[in-house]
Amino acid sequence: MNARVNTADAVEPAAEAASPAAPRLSPLARQRLLSGLALIGFFLAWELVCLASGISDLVLPRPSQIARVLIERMPLLWPHTVQTLYTTLLGFALGVAAGIVIGVGIGSSRLAYDVTYPLLVGFSSIPKVAVVPLFVVWFGAGTVPAVLTSMVISIFPVVVNVATGLASTEPELEDVLRVLGARKRDILWNVGLPRAMPYLFASLKIAITLSFVGTVLSETVASNRGIGTVMMIASGNFDVPMVFAGLFLLAAMGVLLYALSALVERRVTGWSQRKTDLAATGA
Repeated sequence: MNARVNTADAVEPAAEAASPAAPRLSPLARQRLLSGLALIGFFLAWELVCLASGISDLVLPRPSQIARVLIERMPLLWPHTVQTLYTTLLGFALGVAAGIVIGVGIGSSRLAYDVTYPLLVGFSSIPKVAVVPLFVVWFGAGTVPAVLTSMVISIFPVVVNVATGLASTEPELEDVLRVLGARKRDILWNVGLPRAMPYLFASLKIAITLSFVGTVLSETVASNRGIGTVMMIASGNFDVPMVFAGLFLLAAMGVLLYALSALVERRVTGWSQRKTDLAATGA
């Protein structure tokens, strides 16, 4: 009898060891799950606080009310959303192109850095709301001032990061390459620019959010189309849910373009990330 019990006891651990382990979430899936739960929890808490405290819709509308406005008035909001997205992308592209050119010029020359960097810092310190009226005087109201505002507000992060990335090239490495016969242009193209790519993509994720700020700022001042214009009209009519609907659309577009920039960054500069970072991001 004891032998039978011992045999059964020996079989049970073996059966447990043979059973498949419960599936575990990957780091990327766990991160997305936690992000989704945090987002749902935020909106749920917002809804409950508004219901419990009886806050007026004129002060803080509930997320359910904002969602209803987005669904019911999307035919009205859609053309303005497309206009804001188009203006932002155009201004962002122009700003990135100008920022890369200026950043390469500053980062590859110490003289250019000393001469032009203080000018860039001074220009970046000017509030862009003060520049919009000048653009309106020069180009008239409409899309052009919004594109220019989006462009100028996104240039500075790109310039700073590209110049920093180029300046991070070790002088010893440059000396070795010169001894091997490499010209300054070869060093810039084959060493400097590739090493500046992580800095560039870091600046793109900042610049894309700033581009939306510049676009909406100009639309609220000198435009008759765009999410900024819709929000100004809605606030004048005390239609606070419509204002929040515009904010939600801007946030959604910003998150989408930020995620797109991060995806391109992982594909282009994956070599600059550690293996643990790549595993966490699912690359």
